[in-house]
Amino acid sequence: MHFGIQNILFIIALGATGFFAFKKFSSIIRNIQRGKSLDRNNNFGQRINTLVRVALGQSKMVTRPIAGVMHIFVYVGFVVINLEILEIITDGILGTHRAFNFLGPIYNILINSFEILAVLVILGCVVFLARRNVVKLKRLNMKELLGWPRNDANIILTIEILLMSAFLTMNAADWYLSTQMNEWPHIIKNFHIEHYAHSGVQKEAFLISPWLSGWMPNNLTYVMYIERFCWWFHIIGVFGFILYLPNSKHLHILFSFPNVFYSNLEEKGKFTNLESVTNEVKAMFDPSFVPPTDGTPGRFGAKDVEDLTWKQLLDAYTCTECGRCTSSCPANQTGKLLSPRKIMMDTRDRLEEIGKGIDKDGNDFKDEKSLLHDYISPEELWACTSCNACVQACPVNIDPLSIIIDLRRYLVMEESAPPSALANVFANIENNGAPWQFSPVDRLNWATED
Repeated sequence: MHFGIQNILFIIALGATGFFAFKKFSSIIRNIQRGKSLDRNNNFGQRINTLVRVALGQSKMVTRPIAGVMHIFVYVGFVVINLEILEIITDGILGTHRAFNFLGPIYNILINSFEILAVLVILGCVVFLARRNVVKLKRLNMKELLGWPRNDANIILTIEILLMSAFLTMNAADWYLSTQMNEWPHIIKNFHIEHYAHSGVQKEAFLISPWLSGWMPNNLTYVMYIERFCWWFHIIGVFGFILYLPNSKHLHILFSFPNVFYSNLEEKGKFTNLESVTNEVKAMFDPSFVPPTDGTPGRFGAKDVEDLTWKQLLDAYTCTECGRCTSSCPANQTGKLLSPRKIMMDTRDRLEEIGKGIDKDGNDFKDEKSLLHDYISPEELWACTSCNACVQACPVNIDPLSIIIDLRRYLVMEESAPPSALANVFANIENNGAPWQFSPVDRLNWATED
């Protein structure tokens, strides 16, 4: 154990990362909680089964095999390799080196696994970068991804490649030092780095490192600097990734699990009833019925994000912008303006805008904008056929259709602004009891013999 200035700097960096990450995630949770209440605590067993199958098992990702398999590489590698971060944090705080090597053979298996997964993560990220920038898949190059969304994807993939490369190089340098250092005893004495020679790490603990170590310079001092640089680059990169995550579409790394757990378990195509409308109908049939109220008039449908439920807002933050929903949307395929992915991105952007306003002006923040009209146009909403293709395609069970329906309800019931074709249908239903422009008394004329 050798505690020094490096460990003090590490503790400061760790504390700062924790502070700023907690602050940002707290604001995101606050934004989500501004949504309307919704009870999704029923059917616990079914929800656990859905979580295991969809979120952990990636069952909906592998419906597109290439992307699915590469995503599993990145997903499993990211989760498992981050176990190694626990050791780095321990070493950084205590001044130890390879603190977990007391696990013996288990440690060897872990390091071997980490190195294999690191290579697979790099492979997956390279494939994803090629699909976006070389092959240029249509769903990954649509207009709603221009600018920051496209850059965000490239940035995060590049960061992951750099982090995994630093991890492998760090291991290679460490392996080289631990196996060769006895040849330069004066280096050990001058730099106080006996921990490399006596870390207890066995040669077989590394699988990829011996091959990479062949590229190391034949100078232990240089190799030591390489190992320390990669150690710091890796952990500072991880800290930076944590701080970057809340501002990125890759927030789904954390939010996909609760989002899948709280999925809508009802059959697709089953719509919810508006409580405000239900209360109106009850009052019509029962004059003694008194609708529950909190003192504020209820709104039919949704105009802004605060009219949506907390689950719909969680959906927006969970969206990874993969575009599977949009590529499955028949309206989008036929050239309509609707893109379910854009619906989710617009919802998140609007919620973030309100959150920043609250940070600046407090809970009384108001502006002249709304999700409907300022972000999402009626033309987009009315292009939707309510087919649920977007819901079925989403790998993390996001429900863009529920937002579309709530916004359309507001257009019809608050603004009285349905499309002309629907306005005629509504008028016919009101006057004739059917969608057609025929009197009820003529309804059976088709059966009359000439």
